[in-house]
Amino acid sequence: MTNYTITLPRWTVGDDALSRIPEICPAYGRTAVLIGGHKALAAIEPGIRAAAEGAVDILATIWYGGEATDENITRLMGDEQVKKADMIFAAGGGKALDTCKTLGLRTGKPVITFPTIASTCAAVTAVAILYHEDGSFKANQFLPAPPAHAFIHLPVIAAAPKRYLWAGIGDTYAKYFEASVSARGDRLTHYHDLGVGVSKKCLDPLLTYGKQALMDNEAGRVSEALEQVVLTVIVNTGIASILLTADHIIDYNTALAHAIFYALTAFPDLPIETRHLHGEVVGFGVLALLALDGQDEMLRTMIDFNRSIGLPTRLEDIEVTLADLHRVIPKVLSMPDIEHYPYRVTQQALRAAFERLEAEA
Repeated sequence: MTNYTITLPRWTVGDDALSRIPEICPAYGRTAVLIGGHKALAAIEPGIRAAAEGAVDILATIWYGGEATDENITRLMGDEQVKKADMIFAAGGGKALDTCKTLGLRTGKPVITFPTIASTCAAVTAVAILYHEDGSFKANQFLPAPPAHAFIHLPVIAAAPKRYLWAGIGDTYAKYFEASVSARGDRLTHYHDLGVGVSKKCLDPLLTYGKQALMDNEAGRVSEALEQVVLTVIVNTGIASILLTADHIIDYNTALAHAIFYALTAFPDLPIETRHLHGEVVGFGVLALLALDGQDEMLRTMIDFNRSIGLPTRLEDIEVTLADLHRVIPKVLSMPDIEHYPYRVTQQALRAAFERLEAEA
């Protein structure tokens, strides 16, 4: 028998989530640095500082650097205020949060996250996605535990541009399809089996509440639908991610949809990193996964759902052509995301899946 420990996320959610900072954060220290993106800091810093006053001294506010790279993490490690702080307050989207999570790992400091958009599960996961300075994928940085706490302050997320939640929906439902396919046929550990089960809750609430949540987000309105979708994107997906990667040996967390995204980022002439969002492209990649896997009924369901909320259904929607596939497909097949798959994915089969999708969508 193997001994193991799994730490699940802790989070506070609501229309006044920041008010719990004085109750929760002093358990991790009395001083913090607040690190994030420019827009994220502008949106949430005043609320954090007001709530933290008298409980946590925020020593400095620092821009994370614009990309989740080893170079930016090294720069932050050398900052004197980071060195002095007891903990790291991380604000923003996935790249800012992943930068801070890795910074916390390398400095031994607890990380408290404040997601300002609901586009990924980065606020509660025990993995960080690192990139090269040119924006191409570099590596997954696995962490021993998720951040110490996440504050999901709904008014800030409701006020964020709709495109982030829209893309987050695509990234989130991918968890179910990728986990269920990559785990197929395996004798699963308890935590992997639980992770696959949880991943179903990364799809169902989105089909129910997704369209209304986007409408509420566009209106800047906190609602039940918005809360359901935000928690699905951040929490449900985060818990599934932790369970699916718990042993860092077999990764059921991603599969073909993410391999397609990361492969596309390797070609600077394709505007994936400059004009499209991660979840937007991953959501399209799910359609290719379903076409390849022969899940005809679900493929039609997801094409219809994508159309209903404006997520891509064809290569042209992400500014890629069939002619680009001759160089993209070999790169897809080299990605670690499909190293563990229930069958061999060939260039011919994957091209046929893309061509089928073009014909049906």
